[in-house]
Amino acid sequence: MATYRERPGPFQYSRKLSMQLIFFASAIFLYAPIIVLIVYSFNNSRRGGNVIWRGFTTDYYAKAFNNTELMIAFGNSITIAVISTIFSVVLGALTAVALWRFRFPLKPVFEGMVALPIVIPEICMGVSLAMFYAYSGWNVPSDSPWPLNLTNITIAHITFSFPFAAMVIRTRLASFNREMEEAAKDLGATEFQVFRDILLPHMKPGLIAGALLAFTLSLDDFVITFFTSGPNTVTFPIKVYSMVRFSVTPEINAASTVLIVLTLLLTAVAMRFQNFGGTSK
Repeated sequence: MATYRERPGPFQYSRKLSMQLIFFASAIFLYAPIIVLIVYSFNNSRRGGNVIWRGFTTDYYAKAFNNTELMIAFGNSITIAVISTIFSVVLGALTAVALWRFRFPLKPVFEGMVALPIVIPEICMGVSLAMFYAYSGWNVPSDSPWPLNLTNITIAHITFSFPFAAMVIRTRLASFNREMEEAAKDLGATEFQVFRDILLPHMKPGLIAGALLAFTLSLDDFVITFFTSGPNTVTFPIKVYSMVRFSVTPEINAASTVLIVLTLLLTAVAMRFQNFGGTSK
């Protein structure tokens, strides 16, 4: 006896062959260049753009790690990312708590201002920050002692990173049971004790996810850094871009692969903590 095969509904996209084909075609379009870059970072060829496979080698990874200027740029990126992440998480947590708990005049306007760095183009933000430094006199000379010479870039990264952390933390706060807070106050807990012992542990997955997201955004940023950096404040993406302008070498492929792998790892961990925060009680 023939069985009736249920046809997929209009919103069951994963069961439609056409949508499956579109998904796989989109995945190939998006990720094929990255895969090619990673594969040819192991190509034993003097030219990174050489499509002819000359053999497997890891020599160019050693050259990348032995490149002093590249490692200094990488150290600058790590330093900026760590500092901006700390400030971004603190500001994001305070902003998230304020938007979640309090009602005040023009709150929608404040929410829109917080979300503005997320939606505006990076090039517009980079130009605006460069003009702000130029006309306000805030510009810290790039020949200042390290890490003070990274101040301009760090402030710029905090500006566009903390709204992302605030959104992630606020999403986590949406699942908080206010009755726990009220019960703690009834038992004599102060506002600080409630925040430290009840609210902060609940926010922990969001804080970690927001920190990893802010770190990844800062580490990868190119456009805003390009407008706010100086000759002595070269970051890793800026250095890779300057190397690419002359020629694409396997050393550049190796350095880019390291950055891609690091970014993917941090993004995966951030998503893991964010999902954990959204499902735990």
